[in-house]
Amino acid sequence: MAREISSVGVIGLGTMGAGIAEVLARSGVSVVAVEIDDDGVHRGRGHLEHSTERAVSGGKLDADGRTALLDRIRYTTSLTELSDVDLVIEAIPENLEAKSDVFAQLDKITGPDTIFVSNTSSLSITEIGVHTARPGKVVGMHFFNPAPILKLVEVVRTVVTEPDVVTDVVAFAERLGKTPVVIGDRAGFIANALLFGYLNHAVRMYEQRYATREDLDAAMRFGCGYPMGPLALLDLIGLDTAYEILDTMYHQSRNRLHAPAPLLKQMITAGLLGRKTGQGFYTYDEPDSPTVTDAITASTVDTATAREVRKVGVVGTGTMATGIVEVFAKRGYAVILRARSAEKAAASVARVKKSLDKAVVKGKLSEEDAAAALGRISPAVEFEELADVDLVIEAVAEDLAVKQAVFAALDDVVKPGAVLATTTSSLPVIECAAATSRPSDVVGVHFFNPAPVMKLVEVVSTIATAPDVIATVDAVCAAVGKHPVHCGDRAGFIVNALLFPYLNDAVKMLEAHYAEADDIDTAMKVGCGLPMGPFELLDVVGLDVSLAIQRTLYNEFREEGFAPAPLLEHLVTAGRLGRKTGKGFKDYSTR
Repeated sequence: MAREISSVGVIGLGTMGAGIAEVLARSGVSVVAVEIDDDGVHRGRGHLEHSTERAVSGGKLDADGRTALLDRIRYTTSLTELSDVDLVIEAIPENLEAKSDVFAQLDKITGPDTIFVSNTSSLSITEIGVHTARPGKVVGMHFFNPAPILKLVEVVRTVVTEPDVVTDVVAFAERLGKTPVVIGDRAGFIANALLFGYLNHAVRMYEQRYATREDLDAAMRFGCGYPMGPLALLDLIGLDTAYEILDTMYHQSRNRLHAPAPLLKQMITAGLLGRKTGQGFYTYDEPDSPTVTDAITASTVDTATAREVRKVGVVGTGTMATGIVEVFAKRGYAVILRARSAEKAAASVARVKKSLDKAVVKGKLSEEDAAAALGRISPAVEFEELADVDLVIEAVAEDLAVKQAVFAALDDVVKPGAVLATTTSSLPVIECAAATSRPSDVVGVHFFNPAPVMKLVEVVSTIATAPDVIATVDAVCAAVGKHPVHCGDRAGFIVNALLFPYLNDAVKMLEAHYAEADDIDTAMKVGCGLPMGPFELLDVVGLDVSLAIQRTLYNEFREEGFAPAPLLEHLVTAGRLGRKTGKGFKDYSTR
């Protein structure tokens, strides 16, 4: 039986501490809330009153419930008021010396069975615990912000934490309505260790002017279904907090990818900390406001110079090719689908018809519009049948030699002035352009799968791509209801370059036996609001595809941290490729 925890001390009433106090009081726990001075108490009380008032106005709490909740919280500026509590949660700023001092004081004040908890997001629980006479009763309990809403709690045990303490804290977290995952003591734990490497990489992309802040954020929202883009998320977290977490991770891992991007330090020095100061990567209408005042919502590309596009060619018969054909046919374009044989062409058109029929059944398309779209598609076998298209999109296998042969063939037959595009997800666009006599007309147009559903298109310009070609692609994206983001021609473009190192880091975490695959997936879904955990996503993408992309990134950037995790290579060698083979990181054969 887990011990009964009825009274809890919370030290520190900033955003996180006040949120934790609210969670506790909402669950019927008596709370003693401690701040350093009366001003701190006043601010903390304000946080709680404002948050609970919003909960009432949002229908998540009634007036009587709010009153009862607030009545369960007693405020003080003295740690001695914690002498009788069952458990203490420390939620002061991320400073090891300050946290250690608090725990040393608590050791003299509280009873011998009181459990000490730190809400640190990155510091060592072991280093904090050794400043007490009871390191076995010290544990991490990392809540996520906003604590009243987010369900994940990382329960961090040290090598000396008593098993009963871990059991009691897990049961307590569940009683609070949270989803606990139990992990060992290392910098960043699960969620931050995976999240902040990705965020840091995004800052470096922005710092290098590889992509705009809007395009970086839109790419991850529309391409991966993330609730926020990386730069907007950093503004929410606070750039100073992010810097401290990354710096702690770097000093433990010595992984260069964890070394905080220099831009972060510059912005912190300038006082640009994100939402809490009213300005970070974006500018907000006031401190702590979510309302951005300087977002650029429209494309900066001048589409007035765009070339006219009426007829589109698509080369390929796979899932991506047929999806792109459907996108253009539904939007009124005449489409020529070029396949290697009449049978393959007919089969691809049949797949488009099946997809259109599904849309009709779901009420997303009328029968007349579906028939009209199908009527705009013309199957073809010879490249010559693409002679008069205005835009041709190559969507064949991810093999550079195959793609180059396609572009050489297109160069021979397609009319001058037509835009030649590749939807490669990882190969160099300039290598395709080099196979033609018109590299200025070649551009990357990376659609995401499934193309009829996903809004994002990465528009990839090479050093040779003409500005009016970019303008043409932007205009076409607008016409077919897609959101274009712009980047240069380097491995992974935006989305894959940010996504796959994060996935690779998750594999390395599993490989090190730090946490189970299900716990890592839970941490990223519940703690970070991601639509899928890393292992679920890897199994969907295919481990062979993921390995190929990771190798491409490593070969391009030569970053040691990008080297594919050996476990990923071993699973591919063993033929465990994910859902398509029935087994990957998880077993689907019995589901």
